[in-house]
Amino acid sequence: MALTTCKPVTFIGTRNRAAATPFYGDILGLTQVADDPFAVTYDLAGTPLRLTDIADHAPSPHTVLGWIVADIVATANELRDRGVKFEIYEGFGQDELGIWRAPGGGAQIAWFLDPDGNNLSLTQF
Repeated sequence: MALTTCKPVTFIGTRNRAAATPFYGDILGLTQVADDPFAVTYDLAGTPLRLTDIADHAPSPHTVLGWIVADIVATANELRDRGVKFEIYEGFGQDELGIWRAPGGGAQIAWFLDPDGNNLSLTQF
């Protein structure tokens, strides 16, 4: 069995499902497909995203989930209008929206946190 042919599932830990659920559903606009005693599951472009209860969850300081977008400025503005605050990191040289542009014109990335402090991102190539 090769894992390259198996459908993935992704997990994000939460200490407070009541706060995280509207963030992923209402603010990010993900479609909820299930809710059980262990997790709320969203459709992430065909991949299940399980928002999993972890009482002592400590978020990673690094990106745990990101989206490739066609227009990072439009997407960042739309999310900001819904209440998302984009992170500005000292010394990165991000613009006023929080978008960092890779030297040489490669990727453009903007980072934001969910209610638990999980680092999420938008990327435009």
